[in-house]
Amino acid sequence: MSVDSQAVVEKNPYVLGRARVSLVEPVSPNFVRITFVGEDVDRIGNPGHTFDQRIKVIFPPASGTLPELAAGDDWYQRWTAIPEADRGAIRTYSIRDVRVGDGGATELVVDFVLHMVPGATGPASSWAAQAREGDEVLVVAPGRGRFDGGGLEYAPGTAESVLLAGDETAAPAIARILEDAPADLRGTAFIEIPTGDDVLPFAAPAGVSVHWLARDGADHGARLRPAVLDHLGSSEPVADVSGVDDDPDEPMVWETPIYSNLGEEIAPDPAPADRYYWIAGESKVVTGLRRHLVKEVGIARSQVAFMGYWRHGVAMKA
Repeated sequence: MSVDSQAVVEKNPYVLGRARVSLVEPVSPNFVRITFVGEDVDRIGNPGHTFDQRIKVIFPPASGTLPELAAGDDWYQRWTAIPEADRGAIRTYSIRDVRVGDGGATELVVDFVLHMVPGATGPASSWAAQAREGDEVLVVAPGRGRFDGGGLEYAPGTAESVLLAGDETAAPAIARILEDAPADLRGTAFIEIPTGDDVLPFAAPAGVSVHWLARDGADHGARLRPAVLDHLGSSEPVADVSGVDDDPDEPMVWETPIYSNLGEEIAPDPAPADRYYWIAGESKVVTGLRRHLVKEVGIARSQVAFMGYWRHGVAMKA
């Protein structure tokens, strides 16, 4: 079913509602794929035009009772006003897939990375590792037929080729981008994962080469950074970013061709770019690649989206 065939367009740009687990698939040592269904799920997403769409997931508190919330501009303020013990935890995820079956029911698929290191496991990983059919969460996601609620950054414009790079947290978005991309797209994707057993094959356009880079105990970025630089023909080391992003109160790098959370102006490129760069994952790694690509390689900032999805050693709150 195409997006255009959806008759009901949501009043709000997003839906806030309940999602029920219908299937739990441990797809690799560090990934679990969870499929959600429900009446509210039937109202969300844009099949075939998902790309790197982000959603919010609210997990139940220790009591198991989800808070009562409804969509509206102030939903987040209303959620934070609930006592911490009763509101649960909120995290951001990329949609791995959203599809409508023959019966008209929608399935929302999310790939969860299992950070199960003792002392470093958060509420989202703990929930996903124990999820069972029938469990419920709240989701905040774009309404069917709506593209004005944010959360989608992939915007190659007229570029005929792309470079996509990220770690395991960016793997679902990269997979979805390439499965939704035009069949004639050309480019390269680099995906750094914890182990070689975490490769999750997907259908990329024939002109896009996909490289899975297993860390196997190395530091985050140890495989991704040299692979990207070598691909660009650069032998120079990535700029030192030690100390960058160590302050949990400092915003993680988030910069697209039209927005910078650092407050910097991005000058538009008068000439159409023939290549588009999309880089996401651990914030220090993304920051290092940003500095190198923009300041040392000379790639125009109007051609690149840099997104810090998470920060090593810091528990994310949303």
